[in-house]
Amino acid sequence: MASTYEKIATTTLGSAASSITFSSISSAYTDLVVVVQGTYSTSDDLITLRYNNDTGTNYSDTTMYGNGTSALSYRNTTASAIQVGWYPHPGGAAVVSNMVLHIFNYSNTTTYKTNLSRADTSNVQGAAARVGLWRNTAAVNRIDLIMIAGNLQSGTTATIYGIKAA
Repeated sequence: MASTYEKIATTTLGSAASSITFSSISSAYTDLVVVVQGTYSTSDDLITLRYNNDTGTNYSDTTMYGNGTSALSYRNTTASAIQVGWYPHPGGAAVVSNMVLHIFNYSNTTTYKTNLSRADTSNVQGAAARVGLWRNTAAVNRIDLIMIAGNLQSGTTATIYGIKAA
């Protein structure tokens, strides 16, 4: 079975912002993919994900990280958002970071929502892979990408794609 990516929307920040929101997401797709490339303003910041503006503590995530010399993993449970991207800012210099987020079965109303994300930072501090869970069966119609501290800088681009099964 082949699948087709369709661009739903792209946001390019004209000024620094602490979040990016995609709303009124159609249920016409099987899965979603979000791609973010940009810089941020605070050292070692994380970008998090919330679905449908839900601020409850019904999110969890597991992270695996490596930088070529060491590796680690950790888990968050009963969190108010899912960690999906990692934006280190070493030595005060802006570093381009990339994040790809896959959201599976987002419009199904009988299952919890799962996602996988991968993030890297221009070979400066490493790469991370994360799996996340939203313990809610509601169809996803809004996605908020939120910095824990600091801002995504002007020029940061986020694009959301819908995947249609062929």
